Amino acid sequence: MGALVRPGHDRPESGRDRGFTLIELVMVIVVLGIMAAVAIPVIGSFVVSSKQTATKEEMRRLARAIAGGDDASDRGFEGDVGRPPSALIDLVRKPDTIAVWNAFVHVGWNGPYIDSTGGEYLKDAWGSAYVYTPAARTIESTGSGTAITITF
Repeated sequence: MGALVRPGHDRPESGRDRGFTLIELVMVIVVLGIMAAVAIPVIGSFVVSSKQTATKEEMRRLARAIAGGDDASDRGFEGDVGRPPSALIDLVRKPDTIAVWNAFVHVGWNGPYIDSTGGEYLKDAWGSAYVYTPAARTIESTGSGTAITITF
């Protein structure tokens, strides 16, 4: 009698056609688990690092909106009004106590000084509100568990 041929196949059955053994499958799962155990902390550190970078950049934009930039035409809130805002919301909404912009004397509220879409400028990348201290001229983020502070 000749070799057995499976239905639908033209060649005889051999030991290699049976599929993967349980040991082979377990080894693949173990290797994938080890790779995941190594990759997850690395990816997590990238996420934290990118949130810190985004928060620092947004804090720089807030400081520039308050104090102005290097360009003489970019005076910021402080250059237009003569003092820092009492709260970050003053960068997008004119306080009642401040006059509107007077183009002849270049004094008054000339905002908005920052993009206020969705109120995102008030919160860091972790969703925590910024701590703004006008007297100390600082903006602080505490959302990461470690304070990130800029002075302007």
